[in-house]
Amino acid sequence: MPRWESDAQGRLERAALELFETQGFERTSVAQIAVAAGLKERSFYRYFPDKREVLFAGNQLETHLVAQFEATDPDLTPLEALLTALRTTEEIFRPREYLLRRARVIAANPALAERDLIKLADIADALTRALERRGVEPGKARFVIDVVLAIHRRAASRWLTDPDASLSQLITQAADELRETVTLPAPTAH
Repeated sequence: MPRWESDAQGRLERAALELFETQGFERTSVAQIAVAAGLKERSFYRYFPDKREVLFAGNQLETHLVAQFEATDPDLTPLEALLTALRTTEEIFRPREYLLRRARVIAANPALAERDLIKLADIADALTRALERRGVEPGKARFVIDVVLAIHRRAASRWLTDPDASLSQLITQAADELRETVTLPAPTAH
């Protein structure tokens, strides 16, 4: 591949994923990733500080979620505003096949699984601050974020394996399941 070809970052990400799948994360070097992408090793470091970050680069999801949340109707409850924001994430996600492959690589390596949790915590922190800017008390904001992330986990795992479902529909479905589960039945008269 010529060095001047566009989308160097994307090529590095795809090459890294392929190498991580075939030879494992630990046995893959930055130099190997760069060569597989048709680039020099120093080019890798223009985009990523280390090889773990090649699967977690950028904060596009965090930025998108905060912006979408801030654009919601201020009269919505914090939960509904966050769910509204989450329903828009499919438009920025990569193709399912890439995400499934990435998930398998992450699950197979503790260092990557740890980085995935750190990235999720960063998103949760950013959304917590956004809720606080709307006047939600910090403890309550974090509680709502934790609930929403649980809803998202349930919906996203389904979305990855069901090509016919939209993430938005599955988020609504998971939220409805949660509401059903926590709603107390009406007391019966004795």
